[in-house]
Amino acid sequence: MARKTSLRDFQEYLATRLTNAAKGQGSSSWLGVEAGGESWLVDLSDGGEIVQASQLAPVPMTRPWFAGIANIRGNLHAVSDFSLFRGGPPIVQNANARLLLVGARHGVNAALLVSRMLGLKNPEDFTVEPEDAAMPAWGRQRFADTQGKVWHKLSVRELLADQDFMNIGV
Repeated sequence: MARKTSLRDFQEYLATRLTNAAKGQGSSSWLGVEAGGESWLVDLSDGGEIVQASQLAPVPMTRPWFAGIANIRGNLHAVSDFSLFRGGPPIVQNANARLLLVGARHGVNAALLVSRMLGLKNPEDFTVEPEDAAMPAWGRQRFADTQGKVWHKLSVRELLADQDFMNIGV
């Protein structure tokens, strides 16, 4: 019979893995997220913390995909609806929605609102697919899992350098 793990134990395990990855320790892993029906992979070393999608303070005169500002333990984070930014439907803020804090390593308090977390992924379980030339540089890399599902790999550094992403004003 499979061992059952509590949600708290899993979150602590994931937080430890994220911390170790940010410090360059441990094995290479990816975090899988879903945004607007698209599956994305994020290096654990680039993904900061995952938190429940909290109450967001709206910011007037911003682009539609800019979801607002979140206060995470006293630090303000600029939150972008990743699906809407990609041209997809807005993310429904339900029990599955999460904020992926992505900018801390790069000196930016940025967060992506995603539909749900898809768990830790082992890069060895994926094969490289041809790049998607229609995508911006931050999302061109593609990989297929063992079931043949294609995932985009998010380059957080390139996303944070993208002028369109950083220009939230209308």
